[in-house]
Amino acid sequence: MKKIKNITGYAFLLVLGTSFFSCKKDFDKINTDPIGVPKVTADKLLAPTLTNVLAANLIRNRSINNELMQVTVSTLDEVLEGRIYRYDIRRQLSDAMWNSWYSELTNIKDINTIASGPDSVNTSYQAISKIAEAWTMQLLTDTYGDVPYTQANQGKFGVLEPAFDKQKDIYMSLLSKLEEANTLLTAGKKIVANSDPVYNGDIDKWRRFGNSLYLRLLLRIAGKAEVSVQAIAKIKEIVDTNPAKYPIMMDNTHTAKILWNGTNSSTAVYSSPFMVNVRPADFRASAIVDFFINNLTSWNDPRINPAYGKNGINRWGIAAGPAGYVGVQSAYPIGSGAPIKQAYFYSDAQSGNPASLQTDASTGVIMDVAEVDFILAEAAAKGWINGTGENYYYKGIADGINYWIPSLYPNGNDAAVRDYAFKGDFAWNNALPLDSKVVGANSKMEQIHLQKYYALFLVDFQQWFEYRRTGHPLLPKGFSLLNGGKMPVRLYYPILAQSTNPTNYKNVLAAQGPDDVNTLMWWQKP
Repeated sequence: MKKIKNITGYAFLLVLGTSFFSCKKDFDKINTDPIGVPKVTADKLLAPTLTNVLAANLIRNRSINNELMQVTVSTLDEVLEGRIYRYDIRRQLSDAMWNSWYSELTNIKDINTIASGPDSVNTSYQAISKIAEAWTMQLLTDTYGDVPYTQANQGKFGVLEPAFDKQKDIYMSLLSKLEEANTLLTAGKKIVANSDPVYNGDIDKWRRFGNSLYLRLLLRIAGKAEVSVQAIAKIKEIVDTNPAKYPIMMDNTHTAKILWNGTNSSTAVYSSPFMVNVRPADFRASAIVDFFINNLTSWNDPRINPAYGKNGINRWGIAAGPAGYVGVQSAYPIGSGAPIKQAYFYSDAQSGNPASLQTDASTGVIMDVAEVDFILAEAAAKGWINGTGENYYYKGIADGINYWIPSLYPNGNDAAVRDYAFKGDFAWNNALPLDSKVVGANSKMEQIHLQKYYALFLVDFQQWFEYRRTGHPLLPKGFSLLNGGKMPVRLYYPILAQSTNPTNYKNVLAAQGPDDVNTLMWWQKP
C-alpha cells in the first residue's frame, strides 16, 4: 500500500479537491484497499524509505559532489553553461535533493508515529526513525542552511507554508534525537529482520551507527564558538569517559550500508541507482581528475591495483586512459579545447562486462567506520580526546581499504598498514603542525583529511561538507574557475520553495543572508 507523500506544492491538492466534489461513485468503495491491509506498519515503511534517501544521495554525489571535489570532470564542450567543476552553480540544481529528502522525511516521521501508537509500540523503530531523521535533516541543513524543520512535512495538518528554522536550532534538536535514540535502543526491542536493509535487524549495530552519526554532527559544530565547549565535552564523553554507554562503529561489520543486488537489472529489489538512473554511456563519460587518481597511483593504492579486483579490473572499476592511470585537470582553461580523456570509471555495458561501480553491490554506503576513525584522529590531534591521532589515523586508512578489499588490513592499525603508508610517503608525522592552509604544505589536518577524502568516496556530500568545514584536503585551483575561484558553500533554495512559500523565503533571507552560493551558514561562521 503506497503512502501519499507531503510535497510542498498545490497542484495535487487542487486535483484532489476537484475530483472529490465531481466524483459520483461510492467513496467508501473506491477507497477500500483491495489488498486488505487496513494500515501501514513501521516495518513496511523502513526499507523503501532508507533506500530512496540513499539512492538520491548517490545520484547527486556523482553529479554534484564529485565535480566540486575533483573526483570527476566533464571533457565535453567547455562552452556549455552550468559546469559544476567550474563552480558554476545554477538554481535548478537544488530542486531534486530538496524534494527527495523532504518526501522521505514524511515516511521517516510516520515510522516514529506508528511505532509510538498504543497498539504498536516499538522503541527500536522509534530510535531508528530518529537516527534516519538526523541523517536526512543533517544533509538538508548542511546543503542549504536554515530550512523548514519544526513545521516541515505537516501538509496533511494544513501547514502548507512552513517556517524556516535556524540551523543552530536544527542541530541542537538532532543531537537530542540521537541521544534519545541511544537510550531507546538499550531496550533491545526486536524488529522484523527483513524490514531492515542496513543491519538485518541488528539493534546493537543501529546503536553504533546512531552514536557515530552523533560524533559526525558534534565535530561539525565543534569549531563554532558558542557551542564549542559543549560539543567537545560530549565528544570526550562518548569516546573516553563513557564508551560503554555510547558504543560506536569499530570495524566494517558496523559500517552502515545497503548492499545492492550486484546485477544490471533495473527492476530487481535493491538495484543500484547508478544502474537504474544513469545510462552506461553517461557513467563512463566523465574523466577522473588528476588530484583524485594521481594520489592513488603514487601510493600504489590497492583499490586501483588490478590484483585485488576481478576480470583484470581494479576494485574501483577505473579504466586506464591513453597515458595510463592519470587524470585530467579540473577547471582546465576555457578556450584551450577539451583535454584528452584519460582515466575514467568503467560502465557495466562495456565489452567483457568488466567490474564496474555502476552495478557494484558495495557502493551504497550511508556511513562507514573509516569516517569514524578519522573523526577520532582529528579529535585526538586537537587534544580533545586521549591519544595523538596516530593510531586512529592508521586505523582509518586500514578500514577504508578493508571495506573494498576485505582480505587487506583486517586488523585495522597494524604493521602492514603502517608499512603501506611509509612506502607511499604519507606516514603519520607527529612533528607536523596541527594545521596549514598553504598549498603544498603538510599538517596533521591535511594528512587526516586527505585520507578521509578517500574514505568518503561515494558518501553523499560529506567530502564537500568537510572541505567547507576544514579547507582540507588542499585542492589545487584550476585555471578557469568561476564564482571568483571560491568553492560554493551552499546550494540555492529550490525554485519551488521560493514560489510556494514566499513569505517564509523572504524571512529566511533576512535572517541568514542572500540566497547565494557564497552565503555562509551558521556552523561555517566563527
